[in-house]
Amino acid sequence: MAKKAAAAGEKAKRPAKAATKTPAAAKKPATKDPVPTTDFAAVFDRLKAILTPYAPGMIVVKDDPGWYYLDTKTIGANKKPVMFAAVRLGKNYVSFHLMPLYMNPVLQGQVSPALKRRQQGKACFNFAAVDEGLFAELADHTRAGRECFKKIGIE
Repeated sequence: MAKKAAAAGEKAKRPAKAATKTPAAAKKPATKDPVPTTDFAAVFDRLKAILTPYAPGMIVVKDDPGWYYLDTKTIGANKKPVMFAAVRLGKNYVSFHLMPLYMNPVLQGQVSPALKRRQQGKACFNFAAVDEGLFAELADHTRAGRECFKKIGIE
């Protein structure tokens, strides 16, 4: 036991190592955001414009500067309204969520390869810039999704 105490005392008496500092010039520069700077507000507004025609027949859950969310008036199995679609402004992109696409494999199969590259999961698409061609396709899928929901009784 005395040996352990002596060894502990020796360790305590050893001088601490001097902290080494890296010169400022040797430090790596801060990395920039991987997404180019774009006007996400313009992307958000353009995607929101796809959904606003459907608002009169639905429940507008959120209509904030960075989030637009529509529910149907149909109550789902979870005793809450069934989501129709949403647009959400994020840090690195703007997301467009379309629930009918999630629920319909036929609609999923109609998504173009270009739009699939923007797809996150089954029903979410991320954009960092306005892309009128893909937005037109999303508008078509939104229209088809609304018709699909009506056919199965989701109002």
